Amino acid sequence: MTTSGTEWVEAFAARLGAEAPDAATIETLLELAGVAAHASERVAAPIACWLVGRAGIAPDDALVAARTTLG
Repeated sequence: MTTSGTEWVEAFAARLGAEAPDAATIETLLELAGVAAHASERVAAPIACWLVGRAGIAPDDALVAARTTLG
């Protein structure tokens, strides 16, 4: 049986004791990951999303910043 991405994220969030992101936040994070990956290397995508969490910045604000980084 294959688990959907949404189901996995919800289970992982619960395991971490965190609230799972809503659909709009997921879309923003995926867009952020795309910007990071296309602006440099693929490795930048997950690290950029990790930095959003570490910095406590809203994903929408982080996406704006990503679009103007080194560009």
